[in-house]
Amino acid sequence: MYTAYLASIMSEQADIALIGLAVMGQNLILNMNDNGFVVCAFNRTVEKVDKFLANEAKGTKIIGAHSLEEMVSKLKKPRRVMLLVRAGQAVDDFITKLQPLLNKGDIIIDGGNSEYTDTNRRVTHLAQYGILYVGSGVSGGEEGARHGPSLMPGGSPEAWSHIKPIFQSIAAKANSEPCCDWVGPDGSGHFVKMVHNGIEYGDMQLICEAYHLMKYGLQLDNDKIAEVLDEWNKGELSSYLIEITRDILKFRDSDNKHLLDKIRDKAGQKGTGKWTAISSLEYGIPLTLIGEAVYARCLSSLKEERVEANKQLQGPSGAKFDGNMKEYIEHVQQVCYCANAFLGNIKEAFDKNPELNNLLLDNFFKNAIHQCQTSLRKVVVLGVTLGIPLPAFSSALAFYDGYRSSWLPANLIQAQRDYFGAHTYELQSEPGKWHHTNWTGHGGQVSSTTYEK
Repeated sequence: MYTAYLASIMSEQADIALIGLAVMGQNLILNMNDNGFVVCAFNRTVEKVDKFLANEAKGTKIIGAHSLEEMVSKLKKPRRVMLLVRAGQAVDDFITKLQPLLNKGDIIIDGGNSEYTDTNRRVTHLAQYGILYVGSGVSGGEEGARHGPSLMPGGSPEAWSHIKPIFQSIAAKANSEPCCDWVGPDGSGHFVKMVHNGIEYGDMQLICEAYHLMKYGLQLDNDKIAEVLDEWNKGELSSYLIEITRDILKFRDSDNKHLLDKIRDKAGQKGTGKWTAISSLEYGIPLTLIGEAVYARCLSSLKEERVEANKQLQGPSGAKFDGNMKEYIEHVQQVCYCANAFLGNIKEAFDKNPELNNLLLDNFFKNAIHQCQTSLRKVVVLGVTLGIPLPAFSSALAFYDGYRSSWLPANLIQAQRDYFGAHTYELQSEPGKWHHTNWTGHGGQVSSTTYEK
């Protein structure tokens, strides 16, 4: 009995297990190892486990397992198992296999880009077995996973104290603080990651439109645009996306030609931007720029149709840029600045006013848009004049003008809805009271009924 007990204790050596040995998974394991945690690595294709231990993990404390049963037996209690597998069915399949092997209080962590509604469902499902479930956004790509990602855990609150030491140790640091804290219950972590990715969709589209305008509007070559972005990256627009875009523009293939010009203009997507747009509709929050960024990718995917349409559909005849090149490059720079959001300033805005309804009402952002709006209008006009599509820039301007408008033509929409569907409307003089009118009344006489809602 004692020998069996001792063997059991000795086998429980890993602080956490990680399932999924693609590059992200391997890098997170190595990061955890660097921070003093013993990790048990597992992969559905078990040959990958042996290869990883023999190469990337050689000389570390990382251990492996060739089955889920073996993996679970090597974990300290409460057992912590992190999944880094493809979102969707693969996550559910592993949960189904893990659930009978785990005990009450054990923890499953999904570090993939799962839809937050799936995480809501999984938290509820596993709670009936006493198993704690965490859905965590992981941001920073392969490099971040290896040296410090941003982590957004949410789910079963009881799990946080058991994963906090690991997560906050491996996370990136900003002002000596870990870029990781508990987000909230259920699918909160994946919801935040979804919105994070949606914002990234918008940022990428804005940069692409600036590139489009400079390349085909201002007729700048790739190297010149790279020089422009290099200058931008030294100032207020300094960012990872600007930096990598500069490098992409400069990169030449083995034949010394720009690789970017050889890449097909047909963008892919994995769903987080689309989910953000869908959620914005469900919650009634107008994230128009992100929506346009998603639709821009959808439109890009219609490559064959666009090639055919290009042969048949006319644009502006003979339109070409004849303005001041330097001035317009500065306008584009200002537009990219005012259409972006900067995390440090966002935090300051909400620290000052936690009840802030919109960042545009914070003094920093208000002053920034006031300084940039003229440039935004000129750039949008230039795009329209030259026939260059600028959906994100145009959407940013339309949202700004709509948000600052004390009156919008929605009164007509309400009248139309009431006319054809008796959906009722409010009067300006009586907000909160709902009326229906018989719009087809004879001789201009109408009958109205008032409703309390």
